[in-house]
Amino acid sequence: MVQDRDPEPRADAGADESLSDAFWAVARQLRETSQETLAPWEITPAQFRALQVLRRHGVMRLSELSDRLKIAARSTTEVIDALQARDLARRRPDPHDRRATLVELTEHGVQVLHDIREARGSESERVFDRLSPADQAALTAILRKLRG
Repeated sequence: MVQDRDPEPRADAGADESLSDAFWAVARQLRETSQETLAPWEITPAQFRALQVLRRHGVMRLSELSDRLKIAARSTTEVIDALQARDLARRRPDPHDRRATLVELTEHGVQVLHDIREARGSESERVFDRLSPADQAALTAILRKLRG
């Protein structure tokens, strides 16, 4: 026999929804702030993530970059095309496999990434400065736990 769902919400369900709504509202706010911060450089969030991955992990094959970004190879190619057109990244042949292509940041890409990170840090501080240092530390610990 199939049981109907309880028509009255549980007290903890309302709290979960409220937490979820609050979380997604802040996430949207941060995403919008991030897009505004990237606008002067005419860089998309996907391009920024690619720059970050290349800075963190160095030269890599396009396929590895796709894996790290968790996007399709075709999308990675489009991201790198855009970055290369702006001299932020460059492709070069893989000396160990002539069929493969490596991608790396240019000096200009490193500088632009640095400038964006400084601007983003300032924007994020404005959001998180509303919290006390203790609340910031607690939120950091919670987010690290949730990230897994």
